Amino acid sequence: MYFTPETTSEVSPTFSAYDGTRLAYHVIGHGRPLVCLPGGPTDSAYLGDLGGLAAHRRLIRLDLRGTGRSAVPEDAASYRCDRLVEDVEALREHLGLDRIDLLAHCAGANLAVLYASRHPERVRRLALITPSVRAVGIPIGDELRLRTARLRRGEPWFPAAFAALEAIVAGAATDGSWQAIAPFSYGRWDEAAQDHQAAADDRMNMKVVAAFGAEGAFAPDATRAALARFASPVLLLAGEVDPGAPPATVGEFAGLFPHAELIVQPGAGHHPWLDDAERFAATTAGFLG
Repeated sequence: MYFTPETTSEVSPTFSAYDGTRLAYHVIGHGRPLVCLPGGPTDSAYLGDLGGLAAHRRLIRLDLRGTGRSAVPEDAASYRCDRLVEDVEALREHLGLDRIDLLAHCAGANLAVLYASRHPERVRRLALITPSVRAVGIPIGDELRLRTARLRRGEPWFPAAFAALEAIVAGAATDGSWQAIAPFSYGRWDEAAQDHQAAADDRMNMKVVAAFGAEGAFAPDATRAALARFASPVLLLAGEVDPGAPPATVGEFAGLFPHAELIVQPGAGHHPWLDDAERFAATTAGFLG
């Protein structure tokens, strides 16, 4: 195997994707490798050590092409989610792993389920953290988002953030509306959360984001059919107060798999490893085995 037991500090090797683009990944922690796909799409820095999960598993955090330390591809169309599947497969081959444990957050869940659909025999266990549901075509109703957001009504920032969310669902959003709803993504809107959000905003490349979900990226019916045959265990972890991936929606997602477990983390938003690191790490490590 590519890894040595004593490797515990973060390193950032690179490998060549199918089209020659050099992609970077970050190795942190020890134990059995766990390939981690970021959301956004963006680089993987915001995942950190996933609330201490690196104490249980060796995290292999992939910087998606055009982000972080990965190179910008010659063809911008290769940012499309379905085309990123072969980047994940190239990483598996580079690591010398016959099967991988795979964790994905937010938009990264779209990539993870497309990979699992195309290469089911290569996935030992799959963990989807506050997942996006675009790849499987599950609608999230406006009232469900608003109802989930109202769980935060006692917090001082709530009135302005909720008004911005109402503007968004009404189709009257401004650039300021999207910034104003940031507190809903965190179980605690404290200084650490605000710093985390600011860093994420700085890293976002809207050209990559637009291309990720471009026309043709997703075929929900075909993906659902493939996931119905997916034999490996799946964990879907939702944050109790996350309007971006409400627990009811994540529960519907779980129902697409034959062997899925839904966990709702109390008091958590869209980044549950920040809201309760110990609970998140214990839950995820317990599932991964």
